[in-house]
Amino acid sequence: MMVEPPYEEKCCPAEGRKSHHPPKIKNNLISRLNRVEGQIRGVKKMIENDTYCDDVLNQIAAIQSALNSVGKILLEGHLRSCVVERLQEGDIEVIDELLITVKKLMK
Repeated sequence: MMVEPPYEEKCCPAEGRKSHHPPKIKNNLISRLNRVEGQIRGVKKMIENDTYCDDVLNQIAAIQSALNSVGKILLEGHLRSCVVERLQEGDIEVIDELLITVKKLMK
């Protein structure tokens, strides 16, 4: 039984890989990243204003968590579309690529 990925187009076409996220997912990711960007600016101001270190560290932890959430969403989409498509095409090298990526995400 084959499950259709929630992606409208091929995620990773053979002629130069490129993501094609549905607008809803893309907007969600952009919104999350905009919040992270604002949080980073906030941390910069906290440091400039000599804010208590523990408060700054807690903000940094929140930023890392937010980035991890973005990564999880991207990884799920990648697995459900790009990886599945490449495996269906017989490209098993995608497994090695995925393992390297997951190792980087888990650092």
